[in-house]
Amino acid sequence: DSKNFHFMIYGCENITLDAVKISAPGDSTNTDGVHLGKSTDVKILNIDIATGDDCVSLGDGCRKVLVQNVKCGPGHGISVGSLGRFTQEDNVEGLIVKNCTISDTENGLRIKTWPAGPGTITITDMNFEDVTMVSVRNPIIIDQEYCPWNTCNKKVIITINFEDG
Repeated sequence: DSKNFHFMIYGCENITLDAVKISAPGDSTNTDGVHLGKSTDVKILNIDIATGDDCVSLGDGCRKVLVQNVKCGPGHGISVGSLGRFTQEDNVEGLIVKNCTISDTENGLRIKTWPAGPGTITITDMNFEDVTMVSVRNPIIIDQEYCPWNTCNKKVIITINFEDG
């Protein structure tokens, strides 16, 4: 029952996380299985993640990330973000999620950005292939009003630019 991320991959290049099992109580908070930030050429393979939060989460600056053969659930699913909270955030590009199973989660595949955030983020080249979802409340969600502590100004929405990759 990690008090934060189980695995944090930050500022890394050319790293593979393979054949790992991550488990925490379903009601635990802030226990992302694997969180990435400002990392390039990351492979997350053959992992079973059952936590109370995101199975895999990508923060800003992630490039060329492969999430393959991951079993996710319970928890919040696979997320890009949260993004846009800070001014100096880097773009996210080149995400492939394939051959994954997401079960008994609040979300399946999610992008989350802060409302009225000062940052502008471009997310490009995202690919989802052969993702199976079972008992998922929100299979695909783009949440532009992500505000986990309910202290946000929701009057202004930040813009996400989607481009063909």
